Amino acid sequence: MRSRLIIAPGKEKAILRRHPWIFSGAVKRIDGDPQEGELVDVVDNHGEWMATGHYQNESIICKVLSFDTPNVDDAFFRERLASAIRYREQLGFFDYCHSALPQTTNVFRLVHAEGDYLPGLVCDWYNGVLVMQAHSVGMHRMFDLFVEIFRELLGDRLLAVFDKSSATVPGGCQDGYRWGIEPQEHDIVENGVKMLINFYEGQKTGFFVDQRENRALVQELAGGHRLLNCFGYTGGFSLAALRGGAEYVETVDISKKAIELCNRNVELNFPGCSNHSGTAADVLQYIQTIKQSSNQAFDFIILDPPAFAKNHRSLQQGLKGYRSINQRALEALPSGGLLMTFSCSQAVSKEDFQTMVFTAAMNAHRRVRIVRQLPHAMDHPVSIHHPEGEYLKGLLLEVE
Repeated sequence: MRSRLIIAPGKEKAILRRHPWIFSGAVKRIDGDPQEGELVDVVDNHGEWMATGHYQNESIICKVLSFDTPNVDDAFFRERLASAIRYREQLGFFDYCHSALPQTTNVFRLVHAEGDYLPGLVCDWYNGVLVMQAHSVGMHRMFDLFVEIFRELLGDRLLAVFDKSSATVPGGCQDGYRWGIEPQEHDIVENGVKMLINFYEGQKTGFFVDQRENRALVQELAGGHRLLNCFGYTGGFSLAALRGGAEYVETVDISKKAIELCNRNVELNFPGCSNHSGTAADVLQYIQTIKQSSNQAFDFIILDPPAFAKNHRSLQQGLKGYRSINQRALEALPSGGLLMTFSCSQAVSKEDFQTMVFTAAMNAHRRVRIVRQLPHAMDHPVSIHHPEGEYLKGLLLEVE
């Protein structure tokens, strides 16, 4: 028999609104002795069933899988995964598998956690290799089953399955292939740009899949610009800018390995390229050296930093970090320059982010127009019951 979380009176509202996170403060008591990752039932103060989910020894004590039935079994997970696949098929992401046309994109998100009603599970598709990443012990324990289900549902489209959860599962695990054999590096195509991916050493699942549509926008706008790509990682935005006809592109990232792979990606797409430079440096220190009047001047800057605010406790410090780099970028840009700036911190709201940019503009004594809001790509759906799933906030700005 499953353990039960008894919800305190008056704490049921979020559950009734189908929010998939239950915080420990809402739990009156626990019946049983649930272990990390076990399925538990959530009941109200009168013992009426409300939900079933994975138990966690954290402030988020339960990630809810079902508000409709306590029967969370193999068939339940099969239907959830099948629904996620159908959604991407409907959007056309699998079309290249059956098309005689040249592949222009073969990487996308196949399962987006709460957005696909599977909290704690992220799966990204890399040209036939599926990279699974668990963000809960409960989901990680299901990986053998998930491999079976994916092999059944995807058929010969699936070449291999890689587990990249060592940095995201409490207690740790080992990254590696669960099924199929592939080399350490893998190649993909996004918007016509080729890229090398290292699943073992790469961040996230190996690549920042969520920025695909924003990279396409950079490709449209980059013609004739001198572009500085900050926190550039392996060069996704830089490659888009070069493909779009940028006059010059510089990629800056603190990781030497990332810059090395970025340079290899540039050579792969633009052999002998002379208008790109990769620099391993601290971005804030580097951007302070940029002057409008120097030979280093840039008229297009991209800021895509890591999450400065990991949670609400670090929100103010994180916003201070975002404000500092945005102010420096605004000071460095000439009149008419473009700034594309992002936050991937879930704890930072759209309002927080826009207020931060406003403050940075005021401190830099620059007049700024918002050209476009920049969300994550459409293969990252957001459940209307879980607005926190809209984690990526971005703005394209024109500076005067």
